[in-house]
This record gives sequence, structure tokens and C-alpha cells, in this order.
Amino acid sequence: MALIIWNDNLSVKIAEIDQQHKKLIAIINDLSAAMKKGKGKDVIGKIVSSLISYTATHFKTEEKFFTAYRYPDTESHKKEHAAFVEKVTNFKDDLEKGKLSLTIEVINFLSDWLKNHIMGTDKKYSTFFNEKGLK
Repeated sequence: MALIIWNDNLSVKIAEIDQQHKKLIAIINDLSAAMKKGKGKDVIGKIVSSLISYTATHFKTEEKFFTAYRYPDTESHKKEHAAFVEKVTNFKDDLEKGKLSLTIEVINFLSDWLKNHIMGTDKKYSTFFNEKGLK
């Protein structure tokens, strides 16, 4: 069974961003499933690569909307994005160094990100963008 199942509580009510968040949940679920089978180390390289690709696309989308709609919390939100990118870059470096506990660190980080950023920080822009007609 999946670690995280998409539901309306996760939605920011913007279709394009929700679709991208679903991709992140799929990445988390892929890692969780592999870890349950004792195969976390076999997939962690693919997971980290997926995260790098995901951030490049997803953060660009959000920041495009921030600029287009003059979102007032842009700077602090972008700082959280930068911190995520830095953390994923560190995971990539640790992976290349052969760090053993990386799968647990990655799953914990992603679970925290989902709880704190998507369900917290991202939810803050939901009403703002919806009122501007972005859905």
C-alpha cells in the first residue's frame, strides 16, 4: 500500500501544481515501497535524479505564477525552494560518496516537505491565486 495517497487536503486548487505535487508523492511512494522490500539502496540514485528533475520543473512553474500574479510572499517561498534544491544536491553528493543511511534521510526529508511546505507554505498561495482566476 502507498505511504501517501492523494486527497483533497493535499490540493492547492491549481490543476498544474496539483499534478506536479502528485509526481512528488509518486516519488515518495516509490522510495517507500522499495524500502519496504529492502531495496531502498537499489533505487535511491533514481529517486535523487527524479527529485532534481522534479524541482527544476515544479519550482519554475510556481515561480512563474508568483511573477505573473505578483504573489506577495514570493521571496520567502523562493528561499524554501532554494533550501530544498540545496538539500537534494547534498543528497546527490552523499550518494556519490556512498553514504549508507541516505534512503532514510531522503524519505524523512520528503515526508517533512510534504507536511510543512506543500500543506503549509503552498496552501498559503491557494486562495490568492484562485481569486486571481488561476485554477
